[in-house]
Amino acid sequence: MRKGMLETVITGVNTRTSHAQVVDVLGKAIVAGEFPVGSILPGDPELAMRFKVSRTVLREAMKTLAAKGLIVPRARIGTRVTPKNNWNLFDSDVLTWHFHGGVDEEFLHHLSEIRLAFEPHGAALAAVNATEAEISGMMRLAVAMGDPEHTAETLAIADLKFHLAVVEASGNPFMRTVGSLIEAALVGIFKLSSPTSGRDRIDDVARSHIRIVEQISRRDEAGARAAMENVIRVGRERVRVALSELAEAKNLGQ
Repeated sequence: MRKGMLETVITGVNTRTSHAQVVDVLGKAIVAGEFPVGSILPGDPELAMRFKVSRTVLREAMKTLAAKGLIVPRARIGTRVTPKNNWNLFDSDVLTWHFHGGVDEEFLHHLSEIRLAFEPHGAALAAVNATEAEISGMMRLAVAMGDPEHTAETLAIADLKFHLAVVEASGNPFMRTVGSLIEAALVGIFKLSSPTSGRDRIDDVARSHIRIVEQISRRDEAGARAAMENVIRVGRERVRVALSELAEAKNLGQ
C-alpha cells in the first residue's frame, strides 16, 4: 500500500520500486522547474543510464508522468513538459512534489479555496447520510485531537484521519477524490505551523472539530457546513500568519 504524502513528509522515508523512483525524481524536477514548461526531456538512453533502469521501466515511468499530465511524447521531437494548467493537481504525487519544492501563500490559498468548495458540503452530506457508528467514530477522532501529549506530527495525523472520516461519512464516492487535496492542505499546515505550542490551542482544535460532529449528529446540514468552514478558515489563517512571520524573519536576517 502506498504511503500517504503526510506520512512521507513526517518520516522523510518512502520505500520505492525502481519505477516509482524514476517517476518521483523526474516529477519533482519538472514541478521544481529543473525541466521548464515546454522543454524536452533527455532521451531514453540518457535517462535509462542515469537511473540505472531498463528501457521497459523507463517507458512505464514516462507513461505514469504522462497520465499525471506533466509530459507529452511527440513523434520525432521527444518528450515535452506540458503547461502547468495540464497538470493534475488532484493527484497526490503532483501535490507532494509541489510541497517538496516549496509552496507560497497563493498556492495554499488556492488549496484552501478548493477545500471550502468541497468539504463543507461533505459535512452537510454526512449530516444526512452518516450512520450512528460513523458519527461515534468521528467523535472519537475529534476528542482524540485534544490529547495533551500530541506532537505536531501526531496531531497532523489525527487531523487527517478526522477529515477523511467526514468525507467517507458523506456517502458520496466522488467526495473521496478530494482526499488527496485534504491531505495536501494538512501537509502544508503541518510544515508551516502547528497548534501544539499550547494547551489552549490544542483544546481549541479539538473543540472546533467536536462541533462539526455535534452538528452532524443533530442532522443539521447548515450547522455542519458552517462548522467545517470555520475549521478550514482557521487553518488557513494560521498558515497565513506563519508565512508572514517567516517572510519577516527572512527580511530581518538579510
